[in-house]
Amino acid sequence: MKSNWWEINPETHIDTPFLALYIDRIQYNIEHLIESVRGDIQKLRPHIKTHKLGEILDLYKTYQIDKVKCATIAEAELCAIHNISDILLAYQPTKLKQQRWITLLQKYPNLIFSTIVDNLDTANELSELGKKNNITLNIYLDINAGMDRTGINYKSDWDHLIYKMINLPNIKFLGLHIYDGHLKGTNEQRTKEASDTFAQITNKLSTLEQKLDYKLKIVAGGSNTFPFYSNQENVECSPGTFVFWDINYQTNLPEQNFKPAAVLVGTVISKPTTNTLCIDIGYKSVASENSIDKRLTILNDDKLIPISHSEEHLVLENTGNKPYNIGDTIYAIPYHICPTCALYETVQVINTQHDIYTQWDVLARNKKISI
Repeated sequence: MKSNWWEINPETHIDTPFLALYIDRIQYNIEHLIESVRGDIQKLRPHIKTHKLGEILDLYKTYQIDKVKCATIAEAELCAIHNISDILLAYQPTKLKQQRWITLLQKYPNLIFSTIVDNLDTANELSELGKKNNITLNIYLDINAGMDRTGINYKSDWDHLIYKMINLPNIKFLGLHIYDGHLKGTNEQRTKEASDTFAQITNKLSTLEQKLDYKLKIVAGGSNTFPFYSNQENVECSPGTFVFWDINYQTNLPEQNFKPAAVLVGTVISKPTTNTLCIDIGYKSVASENSIDKRLTILNDDKLIPISHSEEHLVLENTGNKPYNIGDTIYAIPYHICPTCALYETVQVINTQHDIYTQWDVLARNKKISI
């Protein structure tokens, strides 16, 4: 019996570095997500950009989760391959992406697809493509809630834009898409800011719905504001990182109580000085957009501190007394799991006996699958 949840039976190891997924923890996280919306699965539209795995989509379906959000055409195609019934591309399609989008819809006519727009020109382009291909396109208006990345500003006259969009041929207007990943701080701070902005949006939306005489949908939030949106009516929530969790959210969103389920496994390859170790988890094996103290956390020993990083190497200072030998296994949780997962063609799946029992292909890390 292993003393630590992350330890893997060495008899089943493959060459390092690799990314290990712990199936029991993934199942716990999905079940905890469902509990967080009080069993109302229709409120859930998880983002797949964290895992990009067909096997996770199949697992979602065993829990009756059959709506998802994605960020790329390849991710949308993966969802279609795995027969997810309702797929939202939360990335405004332009130029060649529009044609790829049409091709995907034509290949899977029995599935529900939707996408987002934030301006009338793009909506018109999609309308023309719909007419040309004899297909109706489902769209949401992307609202900029303060992140200033995409969307139309929530303080603007976005309702006037909707009036124009709903009259476009071959367009079906579904509602609003809101992402507020910029909100930081405590749960109380995030909740207050999200609530204040959301109130302004829904006040205007309520007036709009009365004039249109039908209810519009809202797809809102990510991991940081999930607790708030899970308590709002007529809102589909779109957390993504919950499935694997990471050090960033474990530190900054402690109230959500998901479990880390993805671990980097590396090997000590050198001991360049008496108090340093070099392991094989370089830039190419862990997301490195943050400073060196925010790339990974060593599980074996909190006295192992990253001090330098390059493409194939990570040097750790051993500030404690535990000795390490060349060839020893090192386990770590990434600070940011989403781009870390995208660095791996395959992931190793760990069962409750601590064995690697199967391997999954991270298919949607590719820019293109077939479309």
